[in-house]
Amino acid sequence: MNDNDKSQMDAAAAEELKGVPEEFLDDGSEDEGEGADALSEALENLRNDLEAAKQDVLYAKAETQNVRRRLEKDVADARAYAATGFARDILSVWDNLSRAVDAIPESLRDDDKMKGLVIGIEATQRELEKVFGQHGVTRIASMGLPLDPNQHQAMMEVPSADHEAGTVVQEMQSGWMIKDRLLRPAMVAVSKKPD
Repeated sequence: MNDNDKSQMDAAAAEELKGVPEEFLDDGSEDEGEGADALSEALENLRNDLEAAKQDVLYAKAETQNVRRRLEKDVADARAYAATGFARDILSVWDNLSRAVDAIPESLRDDDKMKGLVIGIEATQRELEKVFGQHGVTRIASMGLPLDPNQHQAMMEVPSADHEAGTVVQEMQSGWMIKDRLLRPAMVAVSKKPD
């Protein structure tokens, strides 16, 4: 083998080793034990780095899944409770319609001239109740039930021997729920023991 061939082989070998870190190259000057120790140490460092990277990937996947679940819940809540503001505003219409129906005296209900108007107002009230039901808006039961501070707002106490203390005896304004959330508490009067 001539010197030209030898230098070409050395150049080819050097090209192959280009990019390999110095600590992995053995120039033959070190003991084989030292080179093996350095190689073992570098391999152990790489294994530790790989394990740390795997943990980081697992944490990132878990966090991504948690974010996705939160977003899905937020979207579901937005759909379920989108009508909250509108429903709260339309409750005053319900209140006025209920007061109108309650204020109609029996004499007008039987009067042929007014019967159509009374039937129309009552039909409007039933239709409004139906629309509320379609959107998950339900009325809170109050009368005769114990006061529930999560659904009722006690406005006054009424002495009563007929009812147990803390029982709702009068509803001044109806309370409403939208699905499982309170839309408006019922304003009520509760019984207390007579003095």
